[in-house]
Amino acid sequence: MDKLKAIQTFVQIADAGSLTSAAQGMGVSLPAVVRTLARLETGLGVRLFNRTTRKITLTEEGKIYLARCRPLLVAVDEADAALTVGAAEPSGHITITAPVLFGQRYVAPAVTRFVQRYEKVQCSVLLLDRVVSLVDEGIDVGIRIGALDDSALVAQQVGSLRRVVVVSPDYINRFGKVHHPEELLKANCIRFVNASSNRWTFHEGAKQFTVPVTGNLDFNHIEPAVAACVAGLGYGMFISYQVASPLEEDRLQVVLEQYEPVPRPVHIVYPHARLLPARTRMLIDWMKQTLSGLPLLKQA
Repeated sequence: MDKLKAIQTFVQIADAGSLTSAAQGMGVSLPAVVRTLARLETGLGVRLFNRTTRKITLTEEGKIYLARCRPLLVAVDEADAALTVGAAEPSGHITITAPVLFGQRYVAPAVTRFVQRYEKVQCSVLLLDRVVSLVDEGIDVGIRIGALDDSALVAQQVGSLRRVVVVSPDYINRFGKVHHPEELLKANCIRFVNASSNRWTFHEGAKQFTVPVTGNLDFNHIEPAVAACVAGLGYGMFISYQVASPLEEDRLQVVLEQYEPVPRPVHIVYPHARLLPARTRMLIDWMKQTLSGLPLLKQA
């Protein structure tokens, strides 16, 4: 059995959602796909799919195997592509999406430099504070902050971002500095209009806990909330890149560092690894190098 071919067939079935669609996508017969899957399952000694007359779904073992196989295929494809990517000037269109503020500060400038370097490439940058379906909306590459839900995406982690509590020196001078999250119960806190805005998450040792916070200001956008903290109106909890400038300028300072929640991972994601155009591979590599070099991104 050609193990690599069998793994490619398995991933194709998982992505297509049916044996028939997988066969059509690979340009082979349905019996050939069935035989390849059967030999793979026999060799592994586990069932990878639950199959009925109406649908096919991954078993728990199948889900684990899929998560391990995707990076393997990515590595094979990248090894092949490394021989041809530099052979010709990349051209064509790429669409990339990222969260608004992170995209404005880090992604858009990197894409601009990429287009300056490769003038035959056209890029569309979509900055959105919502999770979009890359496949449904025809997007080639995405930058995601936080846990990933879509197992169909290829994901490469480039680091992680802290979630920090900040306050202005002026507020500390007037009211003192908190030394434990529970002291926030008596402080004015700047909040966001969302489901978690009234409870902030912290860690103490292995224990995770939340603190209900109150205040006289809440916002549905980051920048005015940061400005309110800088103006001395209270404490705020932000992802580190959102307050990078006022921290560097000493207009804000971090408190409660030892109680910070687990850092949020940052991934570059794309719908599939196989047969990516050279321009997309090159943009992915460009963004990996750019983002992994950011000082505020803790390395994975």
